Amino acid sequence: MSTIERFEKKEILSRIRTTVETAFYRNNVVRLDTPSEAYRLAKESPGTIVTDMPIYQPEKLGLPQDATVLLFNDGAVKGRCAAARRIVGEPGVELDDYAAKIREAIYDTRYRKMYHCQAYAGLHEDFMVKLHLLIPENHENIALSWLLNFQYINEFYYNMYENSTKLENEGDIYIFSDPDWKHPDHPLGLTFFDPEHNVAALLGMRYFGEHKKGTLTLAWGTANRNGYACCHGGLKRYNLEDKNYVVAVFGLSGSGKSTITHAKHGGKYDVTVLHDDAFIINVEDGSSIALEPAYFDKTQDYPMASEDNKYILTAQNTGATVDQDGNVVLVTEDIRNGNGRAVKSKLWSPNRVDKIEEKADAVFWLMKDPTLPPVVKINGSSLASAMGATLATKRTSAERLPEGVDPNALVVEPYANPFRTYPLKDDYMKFKALFDTGIDCYILNTGEFMGKNITPAVTLGVIEAIIEGRAEFKQWANFSDLEIMEIEGYEPDFTDENYLKQFKARMEDRVAFIESRKTERGGLDQLPEDALEAIKKVVTEIENLDEVIDPL
Repeated sequence: MSTIERFEKKEILSRIRTTVETAFYRNNVVRLDTPSEAYRLAKESPGTIVTDMPIYQPEKLGLPQDATVLLFNDGAVKGRCAAARRIVGEPGVELDDYAAKIREAIYDTRYRKMYHCQAYAGLHEDFMVKLHLLIPENHENIALSWLLNFQYINEFYYNMYENSTKLENEGDIYIFSDPDWKHPDHPLGLTFFDPEHNVAALLGMRYFGEHKKGTLTLAWGTANRNGYACCHGGLKRYNLEDKNYVVAVFGLSGSGKSTITHAKHGGKYDVTVLHDDAFIINVEDGSSIALEPAYFDKTQDYPMASEDNKYILTAQNTGATVDQDGNVVLVTEDIRNGNGRAVKSKLWSPNRVDKIEEKADAVFWLMKDPTLPPVVKINGSSLASAMGATLATKRTSAERLPEGVDPNALVVEPYANPFRTYPLKDDYMKFKALFDTGIDCYILNTGEFMGKNITPAVTLGVIEAIIEGRAEFKQWANFSDLEIMEIEGYEPDFTDENYLKQFKARMEDRVAFIESRKTERGGLDQLPEDALEAIKKVVTEIENLDEVIDPL
């Protein structure tokens, strides 16, 4: 088996793991094993909206034949809360204080029925982790979405798990959740992780996304300890006539990673999808494994009449209305609150697989840096990995910024993964090792270039040119490790003093970010010196540009 459910007495367990796991054995806990049972309970749970939208091929998903989409809305809450996150071992995290709060939270659920749900993360016998979720009655919709998002235990996957690679010294993942928890010290709630021991407490968190990403946080940590690069992104294989071409895309919410992963390119290509959000790459052989079967997507990307909506299983924070036929349906245009979400079936991708044996041919870092043209090719493994470590986007106009904060400064989220609990160096070294094997690296700017919008058509056109081998890249100005592709209307012009100034400032943002890692989180995220030197080299080359450079 992949992970250890029952430790021998001689095994030493952590305080938090022991506290949380013990709660699973109380006499107010009942097992909730199947999506079918969870669906029945969620349908009757107070506040559920039972739509008339039939679930596509429910029997393949462990659901009743007559199942329809269930909608549940959370009130003011409509997304994840990074400020609520606490991790054992980080500066300022007093274990005694949080252990007491978790013990009290568990005690406070003694008069409530609690559901114990089980599933798997990792969909191939090379990597599987068993998951346990404990959640109170009246939150059956979260339980249902969790069982559908991850792999519920059926005969096929049970046998796969029994034959899966054993992960030494790795316990099952245990998560305690009480969405109704309140505490004056934590007005936004608390998500507490002991990643080394595969345990978490999600307190005061109604949003299903906290449960999905909280579970993935621990699964990614397990993968990192066992030789995998952890990927918050999408991976697909283009099955061309004369070759296969595998691409991995990494980007923050709204960057287009799901759109690119599921893009059908007008039917021009035969495409195989691994996943659009959560997978891992074996650093030794380059193969990739999906961590979950389903997809968790924004509803606003798919209008009410979209054919894609037939794959919705559950929906959250989305409006509803009655159509011309008298049926209750979702208002997917996201009028209600923004960030309406839906768990979508694995069947959404007709050519879906759970493992791709071939290593990636290309990695795309998706950014919204207005000084970058639509595509930049990065040469050199240190710079390629360093640009992933400084994956950036632009601040939105909706943000309220303190006085003195540059509104044009980049917001950096290394490798587009805000769910890392291990040192950033681990990701840097693993991606660098992958680039050393010959994987190409590109930056795709999916935002705007100096005020001009970069459309999805432009981005997809770039990808098509790359995978077909007809993309022509040339050295960019005097940069030794940067190449660009000429695209009409998006020509960078270093004779423009404003552009030159902005481009240098954005590269200096990256230098400042890497330097800040030496002290942030107590230095846990300090990067190797070659990462800093790779970005500094680009800054130096900017400073050495001739005063007048002919535009490309």
